[in-house]
Amino acid sequence: MIFKVIGDSHPESHHLGYVKYYPDARGDRSLFGRSYRQNSVVSKSFGILADRPECYVYSEMLGCVITGVPRSHVAHHYSARETLRALLVEPRDYENLSVGRDLLTIARHLDQRQQLDLFGITGSFLVGCANKRSDIDLVCYGKEGYRAARKLFGSSNLIQPYAGENQTLLYLRRAKYMEGSGFDTLLKQEQRKLQGLTTGSGAHINCEPLREDDAGPLHGLQAKEIGEITLLATVTDHSEGVSTPALYEINVERVLSATVDDPQTFASRVRYLRSYLGAYTGAFRSGDVVHVSGKLVHLLDGGKSSFGVELTPWSASRSYIADLTANVPVPQGIP
Repeated sequence: MIFKVIGDSHPESHHLGYVKYYPDARGDRSLFGRSYRQNSVVSKSFGILADRPECYVYSEMLGCVITGVPRSHVAHHYSARETLRALLVEPRDYENLSVGRDLLTIARHLDQRQQLDLFGITGSFLVGCANKRSDIDLVCYGKEGYRAARKLFGSSNLIQPYAGENQTLLYLRRAKYMEGSGFDTLLKQEQRKLQGLTTGSGAHINCEPLREDDAGPLHGLQAKEIGEITLLATVTDHSEGVSTPALYEINVERVLSATVDDPQTFASRVRYLRSYLGAYTGAFRSGDVVHVSGKLVHLLDGGKSSFGVELTPWSASRSYIADLTANVPVPQGIP
């Protein structure tokens, strides 16, 4: 099985992540001489790994049981950065795919500008199972990589933004993961991200900004799950939300529901919204009003203590979501 690694903090026993590709006769991907199926639902890993209890592990950074690979079981580690550079030397069969040619054109563009090492390739191109329906999933590293990616996605001769009728394509792509969000607000949220359509084949392309190694406020942060909560909140600081893992500072305006007793006692102490997946990276800005449904967690950072809402979807029972609202002012004085 091929796992997608999640987060930047892992226990000594496991690499934390979820199953991205797994053997299945009905799959449309070919790996290791077998048919493989792609998984895009994080919590589905629990079912895929039902007969592999050694792949269940408690994560101190998330405060719950998630899936992962025992370190002694790792057969190969795929490097996103090294693979992108290697494709320029040996394009494999990707020159025969229109989306593959788009990727190679973009890689050459970055190489000519001496920016290639700021980027990596993930998804099907990373593991060698891309087909004509594949997307291009890039990552960029650190602040310099983020600046280079912003410039890349502003190059109209390589990548076109979702506009006009193509906005419906973007909405349909994301709506299933962001239930309850309206067309205009979802597009506003999504168009803040680094994504678009390649000018060659019209394939979807996105780039997820990653933090530098051991950088950022989430490194070493521990969490304890204490329940679930749904609320309205105003984003007060988005500066640490532009990279994965994303951390937003929030002010809770109203608690709508919770599994804990007397949730209002937590409202003024819930200060953060965070996600270890890229779905919410760069999605919100200071001043946004956001509808949030996630895990209520107690956050511990050395001697500091606070509460937050965790959006990383490691739950088989429900989805955790954060949707931008229409920014209607929240009435003051409502408990």
